[in-house]
Amino acid sequence: MSRSWTYEGDEPVRVNKWLAQSGVCSRREAEGLIAEGLVSIDGGLVEDVGRKILPGQTLTLDEAGTEALDTKLTVLIHKPVGIVSAQPEGDQVPAVRLLRRANLFVEAEVYPNSDHKLAPLGRLDMDSRGLLILSEDGVLAKAVIGPDSELDKEYFVQVEGDITEEKIKLLRHGLELDGRELRPAIVEEVMPGRLRFVLVEGRNRQIRRMCELVELEVVDLVRTRVGPIELADLPEGMWRPMTADERAGLLEASKPRGS
Repeated sequence: MSRSWTYEGDEPVRVNKWLAQSGVCSRREAEGLIAEGLVSIDGGLVEDVGRKILPGQTLTLDEAGTEALDTKLTVLIHKPVGIVSAQPEGDQVPAVRLLRRANLFVEAEVYPNSDHKLAPLGRLDMDSRGLLILSEDGVLAKAVIGPDSELDKEYFVQVEGDITEEKIKLLRHGLELDGRELRPAIVEEVMPGRLRFVLVEGRNRQIRRMCELVELEVVDLVRTRVGPIELADLPEGMWRPMTADERAGLLEASKPRGS
């Protein structure tokens, strides 16, 4: 089935930019759809990738185009320790290896295969576990890990060492990594030796390195939430598809505050 959208802006805008801003597809995907002759405006085929849509005009994506976008797969995995998020080295096991039918937690209409190019949207290091999102959706990737994303991520961290108020204060704000100050974070001790972190950035091994700076050693780290998406009852080593409502919620939550 084809889909249509009416542009309600005040000024002309490039079709690829508008589709990306609307969360329909990425700019590159929009250019591909135009090149394949799958996009029309007010009944006229769009042939120029630089074409602008005018206020009040209606853009239609034909059935083949909507089918191409609908098959963009995104999955949620409960990654165990010992599994790498992305490209493995040597005998490492990548997270995509977990995407077998035997590990599926709920029913799925689409199963991953060699045609799906799934990439992690926010990595978890090999020694950490918890919620990992794999996707081939360019719009979602920008929303989750793009430079303008305001998505927060929640972690529960077991540490060894003395936890003091001063250390908690530094973990919340005041530390630097790689010569750059870290953004403020929510950090609280939820039980003896167990910390809850909520971050809006994702530097390489950030929490482990933050803890090292205040003489705490991380012995267990689990990510429980990315924006509105929660790990919930997804068992370790299992996966499930992301729903359309969850995708929409992620896109909305990723928008800069005040927009």
